[in-house]
Amino acid sequence: MTIVITGASQGIGAAIAEAFAVEPEARLSLIARTKTKLDAVAAQCRALGAEATVFPCDVTDENAVAATAEDVLTQIGTPDVLVNNAGAFQPGGLLDLDPADFRAQVDANLTSAFLVTRAFLPAMLERGRGDLFFMASVAAIRGYPGGAAYCAAKHGLLGLARAAREETKGTGLRVTTLLPGATLTSSWEGTDLPAGRFMPPEDIAHAVVDLHKLTGRTVVEEIILRPQQGDI
Repeated sequence: MTIVITGASQGIGAAIAEAFAVEPEARLSLIARTKTKLDAVAAQCRALGAEATVFPCDVTDENAVAATAEDVLTQIGTPDVLVNNAGAFQPGGLLDLDPADFRAQVDANLTSAFLVTRAFLPAMLERGRGDLFFMASVAAIRGYPGGAAYCAAKHGLLGLARAAREETKGTGLRVTTLLPGATLTSSWEGTDLPAGRFMPPEDIAHAVVDLHKLTGRTVVEEIILRPQQGDI
């Protein structure tokens, strides 16, 4: 089983990699910008029994994504699972955000998923099976003050995923969008809120693995995950 994960160097992406690593014959392609962090995640995945290869890449760069996808397809093969997890958050309201910062968040959260999906989709369609996962957020279905760029980007990501679902119906591919609420990752570093108010990234990761294990007759198109006590 071949799994490609973007944003795999930390947080939810690293947790997804480790959750798949314990599955039989898992072959992981880990994509993110920082090689040292990727190497650490890959080492953990290998310790759990998986093959893991790192592919440092800026997934907002069209040429870099195309080259990385070619390397993955040549070295590892067509993904059974493609997880568009890369993203970034920078707080700021409409009047606070610099236009360049707005564009950067759209690129990190939305354009990256378009570029990566576009690069791997032809091979997955040719084979006629596979899972496409998009890591959105509850910010894709509601707005938050101080999160204008992030909310806009995640709303766009949900729209992209819905379009991908419609375009791939009947091809054997499944498209699932996850919309998690507050998850205890480095994005919340420095918060004074207790850990119990957050979901652990491992829970999101296990949801991805379990959704992949459904029979080919079933697809969960969208799934919302929230802390048990609700949004923060």
